[in-house]
Amino acid sequence: DNPNVIKSITAKTQYRNHTIKILSTHDTTSLSTNNTSKTTTIMFGKGKGGRGKKSTTSSAKAGLQFPVGRIGRYLRQGKHASRMGAGAPVYLAAVLEYLCAEVLELAGNAARDNKKSRIIPRHITLAVKNDEELNKLLGGVTIASGGVLPNIHAVLLPKKSSTK
Repeated sequence: DNPNVIKSITAKTQYRNHTIKILSTHDTTSLSTNNTSKTTTIMFGKGKGGRGKKSTTSSAKAGLQFPVGRIGRYLRQGKHASRMGAGAPVYLAAVLEYLCAEVLELAGNAARDNKKSRIIPRHITLAVKNDEELNKLLGGVTIASGGVLPNIHAVLLPKKSSTK
């Protein structure tokens, strides 16, 4: 019977010169007012009412683009160890994302140097072979349709003749 408590409302209504947006028909649990726009939003109960809160992925929590959950699943299915920590797939996803970003940045630079707008395997090869650390990491890797670095040994070059 208290006029300050709204028990069951089925539509948008006026209450104390404020517009009230109804989110549920349960008892009031919190009331927030915004006096500048005269709008009040009332949050009710625990019921989702069809507007459930979207779940946050572990990738979003870690601020990554690579799929942390999928990498964790692959680690578990790979039987690499009998136990796995919660941070292992996050760390691995972060490392893989960093390596991918590094290779893509260098390959994009190689594509721009060749006046191309698309990265092709040749650009990836040039990027990896010209970077000392990536070349060490991917030294035994063959990239299909990548070709080789342009290199002519100094012995094979024609000798400069000195004329007096």
